[in-house]
Amino acid sequence: MPGTRSMENSALMRKDTKLYIAGHTGLVGSAVLRAMRNEGFSNLIVRTREQLDLTRQAEVEAFFREERPDVVILAAAKVGGVGANNRYPADFIGINLMIQTHVIDAAYRNGAERLIFLGSSCIYPRKAPQPMKEEHLLTSPLEPTNEPYAVAKIAGVTMCRSYYRQYGFDTLNLQPTNLYGPGDNFDLETSHVLPALIRKFHEAKEQRKPFVTLWGSGTPRREFLHVDDLADAVLFLLRQDSETLDRASYHRLINVGVGEDLSIADLATLIGESVGYEGEIRYDTSKPDGTPRKLLDVSRLHSLGWTATTPLREGIEATYRWYRDRSHGR
Repeated sequence: MPGTRSMENSALMRKDTKLYIAGHTGLVGSAVLRAMRNEGFSNLIVRTREQLDLTRQAEVEAFFREERPDVVILAAAKVGGVGANNRYPADFIGINLMIQTHVIDAAYRNGAERLIFLGSSCIYPRKAPQPMKEEHLLTSPLEPTNEPYAVAKIAGVTMCRSYYRQYGFDTLNLQPTNLYGPGDNFDLETSHVLPALIRKFHEAKEQRKPFVTLWGSGTPRREFLHVDDLADAVLFLLRQDSETLDRASYHRLINVGVGEDLSIADLATLIGESVGYEGEIRYDTSKPDGTPRKLLDVSRLHSLGWTATTPLREGIEATYRWYRDRSHGR
């Protein structure tokens, strides 16, 4: 039955556990891989997209039959900001549905002990009460600008819950807030807001531009979590037994964030200061703002004893150094 097996002496607690990180080259997956290596895990399985196309069911099934990992961290996904979501809605729903459906089913059928599915705070309704609790899922309409992606992630949450309920497959759904850090996507066409702002301000500084124009009004509020903190939360939750996760989560759903937010305008000011840009910040109000506010209630995770530790300014400054070092090296 679900929730009856203790993990205390299982493969989850050993450094030689066979652990597959799907999406290890992305922002989240690379952070999880770093954290696992730093903790001394020695049996990590990774595949590039060229080696394993997770949208191809036959390839996924063959991989799981051969490798039979004990633990799966499903961080592979098609992701992007407001602009990318508006331009590629079919990709955002289709690719994500295929990846998670193939991986979750193959992991169960090939004996994985636990699967952690990485989602996003955008699964919550556009006008959800703030801060957003796990219980707010599916209580009102989604934000239209990212609905295809959100629907795909909600389907993944539901699939994990259903496999846990019907088969006892130990799954856990993590919904992180907006993430940033080394390995982020800084493409102005497809990136999320924080890395896009870092690049915009950096290029404006380099080119001595008198002002920078940003999308929207600057009034929406967002919460930001350093990706290394998320990876630490993944490790922390892997060490919890099934009974603990049943008690602390909402039907195997748990938010991961810092519990504090700020306006996009304040974020822009903070990034401008971190980059050293001294020009004017302007706003193009003809562009969409997206969801007015997305602050997660992280009391469930805090009750287990985990909190984020990276201050936002410190994290932004470190991320900017990472970006600057690589952009100057090109």
